[in-house]
Amino acid sequence: MSARNVAIVTGASTGIGAEICRQMLAADYEVIALGQGKPKAAHERLQAMDVDLLDRAATERAAKEIAGRFAVTHVVHNAGVIRPALLPDVKLEDLDALTQLHLGAAISLTQAVLPGMKRAHFGRIVLISSRGALGLQTRTVYSATKAGMIGMARTWALELAPEGITVNVIAPGPIGDTEMFRSVVPADSEREKALAAAIPVKRLGRSDDVARAVMFFCDRASDFVTGQTLYVCGGSSVGTIVI
Repeated sequence: MSARNVAIVTGASTGIGAEICRQMLAADYEVIALGQGKPKAAHERLQAMDVDLLDRAATERAAKEIAGRFAVTHVVHNAGVIRPALLPDVKLEDLDALTQLHLGAAISLTQAVLPGMKRAHFGRIVLISSRGALGLQTRTVYSATKAGMIGMARTWALELAPEGITVNVIAPGPIGDTEMFRSVVPADSEREKALAAAIPVKRLGRSDDVARAVMFFCDRASDFVTGQTLYVCGGSSVGTIVI
């Protein structure tokens, strides 16, 4: 009997997170969906826990509870918020919030399940960053914290490689079927058309494009790949795009 894959997926109620859950369930994972709002789909192997990941204390409590109840083998930290602003309008409270969400929550969750991963000598950690980590107008706090995920993952990869635990990053480009994207680019707008035309593959991304990449990093056979950042962006990380 093969070992059971048990994954925490944050931000799993919609968009990329929901698709990651769907693909994991199809691959016989047990999934703990963590965040605000329950996933729309129900499944016997899907557990949902409502927690505000912007709240450090609540996140730490949830992480401790999960680690006590489940033998977690995978952590996929997908939850994210943009909070766009040009530099003169950047609020330091937004920096604090996104630092907690993008970095602090990842640390709390991973610290909680790490002892179990070490005992099993196996683990897969995938952080969802963004093409915006390379820089994008109005993204001061978003780009800074998403870039921080990349440096953090490279550090963890070095520390955890001897323990059989890999740590990698997915950096999506514009993913058109997510609420986050639609919060800044209206559907069927001229802005959307111009953005799609500027992407080398001439289309916006889809959540399943990202989820397939996540599944590669999560595979038990992908044990020789760690500390890497994969841009799932239609080539937009090679050139310049304007949103």
